[in-house]
Amino acid sequence: MSVEPRILVADDELNLARGIAENLVAEGYRVQTVGDGPAALAELLRGEYDLVVLDVMMPGLDGFAVCEEARRQGVVTPVLFLTAKGGVDDRIRGLEAGGDDYLGKPFHLQELLLRVRGILRRWAWYAERGPTETRLAFGGNEVDFRTFRGRSFDGENHQLTHREAMILKALADREGEVVSREELLEKAWGHELYPSSRTVDNFILRLRKRFEPDPEQPRFFHTMRGVGYRFTARGERSS
Repeated sequence: MSVEPRILVADDELNLARGIAENLVAEGYRVQTVGDGPAALAELLRGEYDLVVLDVMMPGLDGFAVCEEARRQGVVTPVLFLTAKGGVDDRIRGLEAGGDDYLGKPFHLQELLLRVRGILRRWAWYAERGPTETRLAFGGNEVDFRTFRGRSFDGENHQLTHREAMILKALADREGEVVSREELLEKAWGHELYPSSRTVDNFILRLRKRFEPDPEQPRFFHTMRGVGYRFTARGERSS
């Protein structure tokens, strides 16, 4: 990540986009603004940004379509969605499209800045070379942490979400150790935005479905009841 992170603000409400940009610049970020979906996608495909603040309702292409196409073309830049739609279905759609966070309009400026800092901090950790480096192989599975792509033991290809990859990296970096749900939440969401700890359980289930021969009898992702999870690359029978 650059010393001064570059942020793209994409919103067709010109005054709002300018206001967000001015405040981000005041925080020390370099900022570019665009006002429609095609322009946002074109900028994202250039690969020069550390984060995009992306409005959902934009002319040309909506924010979901922009994010989905960017992900399809291999762009992994984190996305913070802005939208007047605050329903659960819309939040789920945003995450499924490849978004990292979701902020409803109207919002408090300090909350936006907090979320921007949180996303950039988590990505700085994720980009660090840890014990797992950039690739992880276990039990016939392989994951590339740079592209979020994986191949499972049965030859199936998988595109991991950012949070799936972050949780996997947090576990793999401490292979054989018990990692608490709270630590996994901190790594993938940040302490400011804790969801329910049960959210971690759901993501572990998704990883098991992708990479365990028998998700009901996991060999790699072990539940440590009342505490958290333990990852073993060599595989162990669950007790």
